[in-house]
Amino acid sequence: MHNHDILIRLRYALDIKNKDMVEIFKLGEIEVTREEVMQMLTKLKDDYYDEYDDDMDEDEDGINCNNMMLESFLNGLIIFKRGRQEPKPGQPQSQAPAVKNKESVNNILLKKLKIALTLTSEDMIDILEEAGVMITKGELSAILRKVGHRNYKECGDRYARNFLKGLALKYRG
Repeated sequence: MHNHDILIRLRYALDIKNKDMVEIFKLGEIEVTREEVMQMLTKLKDDYYDEYDDDMDEDEDGINCNNMMLESFLNGLIIFKRGRQEPKPGQPQSQAPAVKNKESVNNILLKKLKIALTLTSEDMIDILEEAGVMITKGELSAILRKVGHRNYKECGDRYARNFLKGLALKYRG
């Protein structure tokens, strides 16, 4: 699943307005205009043919959302929903990027949405069940673990797509 697909589905599921999208990116420390947001939310015409090519940043029909932009958006969403958290003494002002590679995008998506929407593990399991996916608490725990942990499990597109579908059913249904 492409990053702009995630943005499109998340925007729909949480019913986020265009001006709020710009504000969320700004809170995530990325300046974008409303027009650029609209271009990011445009499906790229080569989505189905060129699924694994992330080298290009722009297309004549839209702007491709890279991993850094998606993570910044998710960080901004946390601040938008929960407010800015002041760093504790001795803690660095900004965090290192959590998305190291394409495979970890879905894991980071679920972790950050859990934080932004103040969801419990049971809430997340219920959201996935609503979308027709059964997952155990142990499997969800493995997906939410840090990369490198011995019980870490990569989150596939199926879980991420169905979680966003479940969010849409919960918040818009």
